[in-house]
Amino acid sequence: MAKKILCIEDEQEMIDLMRLILGRRGFEVLGASGGVEGLKMVRENHPDLVLLDLMMPDMDGWEVYQQMKADETTRSIPVIVVTAKAQNIDKVLGLHIAKVDDYIAKPFGPQDLLDSVEKVLNKTS
Repeated sequence: MAKKILCIEDEQEMIDLMRLILGRRGFEVLGASGGVEGLKMVRENHPDLVLLDLMMPDMDGWEVYQQMKADETTRSIPVIVVTAKAQNIDKVLGLHIAKVDDYIAKPFGPQDLLDSVEKVLNKTS
């Protein structure tokens, strides 16, 4: 059974890239082009993992994350933040205060993405 990963990202090229990288490893990758659509898809599809961009126009990633964690049905879904905001303070906030499962800075290499996804999925399985 393929693990289902939802990529919530406002840039279609980034969704396509993640789909290409992760699809080769047998993951099923769904894409949502923004926070509002992403949150809806999380609730409908219950993915095994969410790759979440922080900087989106309609609803930012932290808002999506907080709503996921506030909902009993989506609280346990692991989240990897994928963002161009690579400053150390954001990483500290993400990993320690918000308790995201991992953090990837854009631009990233294919192996960085795979390593992070596999690490988080192995931790939760």
